[in-house]
Amino acid sequence: MVNYTKSLRFLAVEKITFIYIIITSIIIASLSSRSLNFEELFSSRIFIIVVIFILAYLNSIWNWKSLRFARYLFLGGLLSFWYPDTFDINRVLSNHDNLIAGWEQFVFGCQPSMLFGEAYPQNWISEIFNMGYFSYYPIILGSGLYFYFFDHKKYDNFFFVVMCSFYIFYLIYILFPTAGPQYYFHVIDLVQIQKAAFPNIGYFFNFHNELHESAYHSGLFFQLVEHTQQVGERPTAAFPSSHVGISTLIMIMIFRFRKYGLFAFILPLYLALVFATVYIQAHYVVDVLSGFISAVVLFFVSNRIYNWYMRNFSEDESDDSVENETK
Repeated sequence: MVNYTKSLRFLAVEKITFIYIIITSIIIASLSSRSLNFEELFSSRIFIIVVIFILAYLNSIWNWKSLRFARYLFLGGLLSFWYPDTFDINRVLSNHDNLIAGWEQFVFGCQPSMLFGEAYPQNWISEIFNMGYFSYYPIILGSGLYFYFFDHKKYDNFFFVVMCSFYIFYLIYILFPTAGPQYYFHVIDLVQIQKAAFPNIGYFFNFHNELHESAYHSGLFFQLVEHTQQVGERPTAAFPSSHVGISTLIMIMIFRFRKYGLFAFILPLYLALVFATVYIQAHYVVDVLSGFISAVVLFFVSNRIYNWYMRNFSEDESDDSVENETK
């Protein structure tokens, strides 16, 4: 029977999405004089808000599992929009790769992201690391689906923490633009790198966002990563590494929820992913280290936000959609 009496309620993760939209809208408004595509950025946010309202409204009428799942699916799918959106905003801000490369040189006395791939150019090694890097997407999707279908009581917590952490990462990327060595090192001169001279390239990526194509590897996973980057990569989001941060956060959550079998299954892919971020020059080692640190910090911060919300608004988060669907 269709229930018309329920009031409109938003999920916790939908509410933090509204907060993220408000914060980024304020940033966009403050940068509106710097040739941003102001109308497109705002219209896309209005569209997202409208869809969230429609899905929540439909779910308040028809108390179906499929509608609640669609709400989660829509928010998760938006990650493919929010990532390039950081570049659409921060491209008008000055790039900071020179700082990160300088820190890298100071800590290690070299640029590991340049030396790693040169030291191990074998195709089989390349394939292992590219498989790890590509596994980032299945790790996020697979772990989310696992909790949704096999431990649904923990799913809200898991999904909220992951999405909240993504939003915090994206705010950092907007305010502190870095592109990573695969972009930066192909803009500056090799002689400068060898001399440990890392120039400030300012607003270069506001006018150029071409990704360097590797010329010496082949293989299935290399091609998958190469194609994914050519389609969806942007000169943004290098520091700290969200690949390391989010995957580490997920591993922490899986271990915390005592899913040791799932943890052991993902662990080899996770380790390959961490090394791959430097191997394919997507990140500096400093990015990786900051990714580890940020994962721990965001785990506690996001969980505290979630626990506070559930203590104060728990009745709004009751999963009424566990009832059988009516069709």
